[in-house]
Amino acid sequence: MKTLDESYWSARYAEGKTGWDIGHASPHLIEAAHSAAKDTRILIPGCGLGWEAEQLWKEGYSNVFICDISGKPLNAFAERVHDFPKSQLLHTDFFSLKARFELILEQTFFCALPPSRRDAYVSKMHELLTPGGALKGLLFDFPLTEEGPPFGGSEAEYRERFTEVFDDFTIERAQRSIPPRQGSEFYFEALKK
Repeated sequence: MKTLDESYWSARYAEGKTGWDIGHASPHLIEAAHSAAKDTRILIPGCGLGWEAEQLWKEGYSNVFICDISGKPLNAFAERVHDFPKSQLLHTDFFSLKARFELILEQTFFCALPPSRRDAYVSKMHELLTPGGALKGLLFDFPLTEEGPPFGGSEAEYRERFTEVFDDFTIERAQRSIPPRQGSEFYFEALKK
């Protein structure tokens, strides 16, 4: 298994091998964020080029934080969105984050992690959320594989992992997926009470 560290992800950006990047904000994630007040502390982990953060920032969401293990996408984001606070660009490993957030938006991050880190992901998400906070986003629906990223996953797996830690978990077939991902994504919400 390859080591999915900062150098791996930085090389993917340098080589232009960023098939996960859709080039614009995900409609599902923007809709999920719109249920929150504009001063809500929002985290987008594994943010990549940060299209959702850019749109939310321009809509007046002032407490959006983006995190990526690679500095390359964060630098590209900072060049594109000049007035975004540098203190809200988090160049770090997600698992080392210590802050708390009211809303976390997930897109492709879970399935980009090696399957052996999935339980740690669920626990860390729970830890990062304030009481009453929510994790919302998209998860892939295709057979789990060791050949990734992305590594895939199923509704049954997601239900099992998330319901062990979160008080309330809902999942459904994503209705607003981009055309190449139609039928291969779930939209989910996990709430911390």
